[in-house]
Amino acid sequence: MNVDALFPADLPEPAYWEEQFPQRELPDGAKVTRLGPSPTGFIHIGGIYVGMIDRDIATNTGGVYLVRVEDTDQSREVEGALEQFARGFAYFGIDSDEDANHGSYGPYLQSQREQIYLSFVRELLRQGKAYLCFATKEELAETTQRQQAAKVPSGYYGKWAIWRDAPAADVEAKLAEGAAYVVRFRAPDGADGQRASFVDAIRGRLEHEANRNDAVILKSSDQSPRLPTYHFAHAVDDHLMRVNLVIRGDEWISSVPLHQQLFAALEFEPIEYAHIAPLMKQIPGGKRKLSKRKDPEAGVDFYIAEGFPAEAVLYYLRGLANGRLAELPLPEALAAPIHLDQCGVAGPLVDLVKLEDISANHIATLTGQQILDAVRVWATTYDPELVTVLDNEPELALRALAVERDGVENPRKDLRKWSTFRPEYGFFFPELFTPLTGPTDERLAALNVAPDVITSFASELIAGYEHLDDPQAWFAQIRDLAVKQGFAPNAKEYKKNPDAYPGSIREASQLVRVAITGSTRSPDLHATTQALGAPETLRRLQALLAKTA
Repeated sequence: MNVDALFPADLPEPAYWEEQFPQRELPDGAKVTRLGPSPTGFIHIGGIYVGMIDRDIATNTGGVYLVRVEDTDQSREVEGALEQFARGFAYFGIDSDEDANHGSYGPYLQSQREQIYLSFVRELLRQGKAYLCFATKEELAETTQRQQAAKVPSGYYGKWAIWRDAPAADVEAKLAEGAAYVVRFRAPDGADGQRASFVDAIRGRLEHEANRNDAVILKSSDQSPRLPTYHFAHAVDDHLMRVNLVIRGDEWISSVPLHQQLFAALEFEPIEYAHIAPLMKQIPGGKRKLSKRKDPEAGVDFYIAEGFPAEAVLYYLRGLANGRLAELPLPEALAAPIHLDQCGVAGPLVDLVKLEDISANHIATLTGQQILDAVRVWATTYDPELVTVLDNEPELALRALAVERDGVENPRKDLRKWSTFRPEYGFFFPELFTPLTGPTDERLAALNVAPDVITSFASELIAGYEHLDDPQAWFAQIRDLAVKQGFAPNAKEYKKNPDAYPGSIREASQLVRVAITGSTRSPDLHATTQALGAPETLRRLQALLAKTA
């Protein structure tokens, strides 16, 4: 069989590609890492986790981090996946050092590397390290059934590999009739029953059953473009892109023996692997892998849409990778290097409650302007109405954010992510606040104060209200009026004789709080009124007197 006749006449030799992609000029010990997302789905937070480690190690060793999109399975490609990759990588600051616009080792999409793969497939065919296989789906299914009946491992190997040593005449006949074929790698003789070993950068020396299967390395000849399988593509690409450290999920450990065989057959230098334990989720009775299908928090867009600051998420993920980093303050942890030998082999649990605590702590260290800027960027996509409000009232927004934050030892930590700005701070803005509808408004119901008492109390408060700077003096006017209106001077007195009073000072204060904030829980009430200003404060108090239709 004339192997070359199966390929384009102008297909370059492997040596051409070796010259096109020479060894990188990098310092000793520099690591070239890569992330290989597949557009068959949106990227998992685990992809950001691995990409963060890739980038960190490449940067700290003076190397290069690149993203190579593994889009050889084009029939399953999800529309919008590439855009989502870019969005996630940009948000978390793990953009590739190289891409189509500034990289010499591309293309960075496997679907655009067809010629490169074909050159190396042809070379393996020439050397007898690969062969054409015309087995149909039906024949392969029948083989699997027979193997199951015989209680032997399933796969395409040994006597079950029906085209491995097929007569040349049979191959020529199939080609003459135009039958579709795949190209299979010829696993080394004697691999069956052998063991393969390698040193994993995280797990140390590992042993696994050697690969016996004649794996498909080039997909069916009736497809265009003619693309390889993942196994072959990654071997060629990692070699030519001069990747020397592959960090990937531990589900790939069992593939290492095949990958070792491919590197040897292609006469490439073997590369170092580090297999990361997957991110896990706690479930009743145990834990399981975080799943994009079952768990919203598995998807990268969840964190962006919720408005988790990227720094908080990265800090949390770094702590999952290396436990020592979780003990450091956030700025130090983000700057400290990640070490592969400190990565655990058991999958770390993703705990959203803990992440929200980290996020709240981080946000509490930011200035009001930093928060306002970040919220506005988030809201541009996820809450456009809020953008308009913030643009109309930037000074009010800053005054609101200053309440119990500026100049205090322990600032409020109610803002846990950008999506909580509206529920936590929206009441400050007249455009977003719904005033009370009068003394029977349901938001006052829990206080159990009679409407006529509310009306009397509010009328006198509004008539004599003073917008005082001093918080004690400001509150004294409410306290003194409450006593005058017959409220108990304290909760203890009220509890002793509840029928004698319409409520205690607490209930009277809460009437004011609900009128001003819409809730019985809010930041410091005096500071809130100072941020709102006297006219707005009085407008809201007036709503206690409104008459419902």
